[in-house]
Amino acid sequence: HISGGLGTACFGLTRGMSAIPNLDILFVVPRAYGDEDQSRIRVMGAGDVSLDLRKMKDHRFLNDLSYIEVNSNIVPYTSPEEYEELVNKAETSGKRLVETTMGGKIKYGRNLFEEIANYALVAGEIALKEDFDIIHSHDWLTYPAGIAAKRASGKPLVIHVHATDFDRSGGRVNPTVYEIEKRGMDLADKIITVSNLTRNTVIEKYGIHPDKVVTVYNAVDPLSDQEKLQLKRGITDKVVTFLGRITLQKGPEYFVQAAHKVLQKMDNVRFVMAGSGEMLEKMIHWTASLGITDRFHFTGFLKGDDVFRMFSISDVYVMPSVSEPFGISPLEAMQSNVPSIISHQSGVAEILNYAFKVDFWDVDALADAIYGLLNYPSLSLMFKKHGVAEVNEMKWENSGKKVHSIYKEFVQ
Repeated sequence: HISGGLGTACFGLTRGMSAIPNLDILFVVPRAYGDEDQSRIRVMGAGDVSLDLRKMKDHRFLNDLSYIEVNSNIVPYTSPEEYEELVNKAETSGKRLVETTMGGKIKYGRNLFEEIANYALVAGEIALKEDFDIIHSHDWLTYPAGIAAKRASGKPLVIHVHATDFDRSGGRVNPTVYEIEKRGMDLADKIITVSNLTRNTVIEKYGIHPDKVVTVYNAVDPLSDQEKLQLKRGITDKVVTFLGRITLQKGPEYFVQAAHKVLQKMDNVRFVMAGSGEMLEKMIHWTASLGITDRFHFTGFLKGDDVFRMFSISDVYVMPSVSEPFGISPLEAMQSNVPSIISHQSGVAEILNYAFKVDFWDVDALADAIYGLLNYPSLSLMFKKHGVAEVNEMKWENSGKKVHSIYKEFVQ
């Protein structure tokens, strides 16, 4: 059940760590679907945890939380405003959100911060019931849950920074989100970041001591034969693909500008923007105003096999992110034999040698790189050949071993 890059990273890292002997993993998610593969790990949905607030008044992690819930709308990357929109849609479809102080299962409230607090409440209850040695909390939505579990159990807390609000907001940081992130970092025993770019942000913007912050790079799952799904291209035109959330952070407007410039030099090329986000409608209107809608395609959100089908008909992949803590999608593209162009402002640029790198704002350089890969076969072939070899060496098992070595600093 893919929710974006954070979900992909958590899945890959967890699977990589599951191969380590004598390491048991309990993965807590807001909602479990029931069909998860639990042969190597145990998955627990927070919505299935029973608790009674009347018996929990003295728990240190409670902090006067008083909402009980049932299903969760928590999803990665949600802003408070986007979350309210999600809940409004749920309410118009007939779902009701109930507030109570009686016993039962947790039900999540209409406010994102209430939801985060409720998730923390459940995490504290789980920490009281389960036997474990260390807590690993991913991204700001679950930092309060990690803190609650630490307070309830006294066990060490590792937080994993996949992004900060400086990345998501383009610098217009939400003070409440920043406070949650800062508190998680202050109370964590160790902080893992997905790149040195993110590590520097944690140290400089949040005032964290460098010794407390360590980088563990993301990786990519190997493609099975089943996943190497090939689509028959119904056109002879070249295809250039942008795949990701259509938000300020991902730089979709720079992709549109570069496409416009390339189309002034060649007409046998199509541009695909695959994804969804708050800037989608703006991008559609902009391509119309530029007169390039006949060369531009919007697919909506793609997941699973559809991602690899898209890569199978792509000649170039572009990730012009304004601020990208890491960026797994270029690895997936290169793995699929698609030469990639990435921004210098991405964490993955630290470890890739065989990807074109441009500044996100340099639309001329981006257009030149696209044009070169489309028109010079030997250049494209070189990036394909070496790119596949480079990415195949980036294994989640190696990232998992590094995370496990961090655990061993606290647990012998």
